Amino acid sequence: MNFLAHAYLSFGQPGLLVGNMISDFVKGKQQYDYPPGIREGIVLHRQIDQFTDEHPVTREAKAFFRPVYRLYSGAFIDVVYDHFLAADPNEFTDESLAGFAQQTYTTLQKHYAYLPMEFAGMLPYMRTHNWLYNYRTIEGISKSMAGLVRRSAYLNDSAPGVVILQNNYEALRSLYQVFWADVKAFVLEQQGLLPAS
Repeated sequence: MNFLAHAYLSFGQPGLLVGNMISDFVKGKQQYDYPPGIREGIVLHRQIDQFTDEHPVTREAKAFFRPVYRLYSGAFIDVVYDHFLAADPNEFTDESLAGFAQQTYTTLQKHYAYLPMEFAGMLPYMRTHNWLYNYRTIEGISKSMAGLVRRSAYLNDSAPGVVILQNNYEALRSLYQVFWADVKAFVLEQQGLLPAS
C-alpha cells in the first residue's frame, strides 16, 4: 500500500499515522527511538505491507505489470491501490478526501520533530502538490508512477504503467475491491477495533 492507504488505515490516531507514514524511512532498531504510539504505527505499516505482499489478489494484480516492470510490479500496485482508494465512493467523496489529505499533512507537520530527514524533506512537496488528494485522478497517479521510476535504480519509463492501468482499469478495480475489504478488516482486527473471527 502507498501513502494514502497507510494514512487511512491509521483510523485517525495521530501517533499511529505518523509511524505508518514514516515506516519505510526507519531502519531496523531505529523504531525503538520513537514514542510508543509512533512505534506502533511503524510496526503496523510493516504488518500491512506483509499482508499486502502475501495476499493472492495482490499477486494477481502484479501480473498485469510484471512483464514490463518485473520486481517493481508490487510498487506499481501500491500506487494503483491508492488510486482506487482515493476514487472509492464508499470511502471518500471529493470533499472528504480533500479534508482528509489536509488533516494528514497537518498531523505530520505537528510531529515534525519525529520525521526522518528524508521524509521531512519530502513533506513540503507532498503537501504543495497534494499527493494524497491527487491520487484520485489519472494525471495524479501518472505523476506518482513517474516519481516511482525516478527513485528506482533500474527503471526509466513510467508511461507503460499508465497504459497498463488504463487498459485494465475495471479488472484492477475489481481486484482492489476484494483486497481493500480484507486489508481494512485485518487492520481493524489488529487494532482491536473489530472482533477476531
